[in-house]
Amino acid sequence: MAFDFSVDPEFQVKLDWMKKFVKEEIKPLDLVWPHDVFKKFTPQQEAIIAPLMQAVRDQDLWACHLGPELGGQGYGQVKLALMNEILGTTSWGPRIFGTQAPDTGNAEILAHFGTPEQKEQFLAPLLDGKIVSCFSMTEPQGGSDPGIFTTTAVKDGEFWVINGRKIWSSNARWASFFITMVVTEPGAPLTKRMSMFLLPADTPGINIAYNFGVEGEGPDDISEALIHYENVRVHESAILGGAGNAFAVAQTRLGGGRVHHGMRTIGRCQELLDQMAERVLSRTTKGELMSEKQAIQMKIADSYIELQQLRLLVMYTAWQIDQYQDYYKVRKDIAAIKVQMTRVYNNIAQRALNIHGAIGTSTALPFVQAVRGAAVMGLADGPTEVHQVTVSKQVLRDYKGSPTTFPTYLIPNLKADAEEKLFGKSTTPRVPDRTDLQAK
Repeated sequence: MAFDFSVDPEFQVKLDWMKKFVKEEIKPLDLVWPHDVFKKFTPQQEAIIAPLMQAVRDQDLWACHLGPELGGQGYGQVKLALMNEILGTTSWGPRIFGTQAPDTGNAEILAHFGTPEQKEQFLAPLLDGKIVSCFSMTEPQGGSDPGIFTTTAVKDGEFWVINGRKIWSSNARWASFFITMVVTEPGAPLTKRMSMFLLPADTPGINIAYNFGVEGEGPDDISEALIHYENVRVHESAILGGAGNAFAVAQTRLGGGRVHHGMRTIGRCQELLDQMAERVLSRTTKGELMSEKQAIQMKIADSYIELQQLRLLVMYTAWQIDQYQDYYKVRKDIAAIKVQMTRVYNNIAQRALNIHGAIGTSTALPFVQAVRGAAVMGLADGPTEVHQVTVSKQVLRDYKGSPTTFPTYLIPNLKADAEEKLFGKSTTPRVPDRTDLQAK
C-alpha cells in the first residue's frame, strides 16, 4: 500500500495563501492581544478581526474540520494537517480560521448529536466565530480518570439534576455554553456510566468558584475554571447522544483534534528551529560562528531529526484516518502523536532557549513560554503516561506470548529448526523445556 501525503495544485495555492496571510495579517494580533483569543471581541478588535475572518471564508478555508453540510469543506485529515501546521505558528490563527479548540470539538459534537434548536442557538453562532464554548470534564479528585468521577445527574421526570465539581474547564468565564460529562448510571460498566449534557452558561446552579491561570497570564486572562454544579436542573433534551453514551460522543471530538494539535506543534517547532538557525549563523564566540561548534551542530541535527519523525507520524496518522474513516481503528497512532509531540516540543524548546543564552530566558524572546507550553501539553487531554498505556495495550494486542518457558526466538532452537529444514536432521542440541522433560 502506497502512502501519499501530496495535495492537488489548487489546494497548494491555498496553503501558500495561508502562509502569507498568517505571517502578515494574523501574527500582529499575537503581539498586540496575546491573551484575548477566547474573549468576546471589543469594538476595536471586531473592526480588525471580522474582515480577516471574511477573507478566510472567501478562500473556502473557514471551519474546514467540518463537512460541507455544516459550513466546512470536507478536505480530509491530510489537508487539515497541512493547514494546522501553518496555524501552529500563531495563537490567533485557529480562531480566525474557525478551528479553535475546544470550540472545534464542541461544534462536532453539536453537529452530530444536537437538536435543531440547540444547533440554531449555539452551533450557528459558534461556527460564525461570534461565541466561544467550554468542555467541562476533568474533576479535582479524579483528574482525567473518568472511572472515579463523582459529578452526577439524577433523573427527575423529564429533567435531570446535576451536582458535583469540575476543574480545568477552559474558557468557562467567557463561554456561552458548556458541554459537561457526568455520571448518570453509577452501576453501569465504565463506557456506559456517563452522559454528555449541553448547558447554557446562564443555567441556574452553574457557579465558577475559582479561575486558575497559566504562569504568565494576568488576572483578566486566567480562565481554567473550578466549577461547582449545584442542583443544575435541565430538560432531558440537554443530553447529547443519549444517556450513557458519553464515551462514544467524546470520540467525536478527540481523535481528529489530536492530529490537529500534533501539526500545530510541528509548526511551532519548525519556527523554533528556524530561530535557532538564525542565531547560530549570527553569533560568534571564541573566534568562530556558533554554527561551527559541534555541540551546537548536534542540537540542530537532533531537532531536525525529531521534527521530521513527528511530522511523518502525524501525516501517516492523518492519511490512515482519510483511508479508513474510523478514528477507533487508528487510536494507537493518535495516542502516539499525543506522547511524541510533547517530547519533541519540549526538546526543541529547551535547545532553543539554551542556544540563545541569557536572553533566551527573558520575556523578550518566546522560549520560556514554549517550554511552559510543552509542559502544559504533556497534561492537556490526559497526561502523557495515559496515552503511553494506550499505545502499549494496542501494540501488544498484535502479539502473543511464548507457549514454552523460553522465548520462541532462542537461537539454539532456531538453528536446530534451520538444520532440519536444510539438511533433514539437526546436530545442534536444543534447549529443553519443562514439557520436553515431562514427556521423557
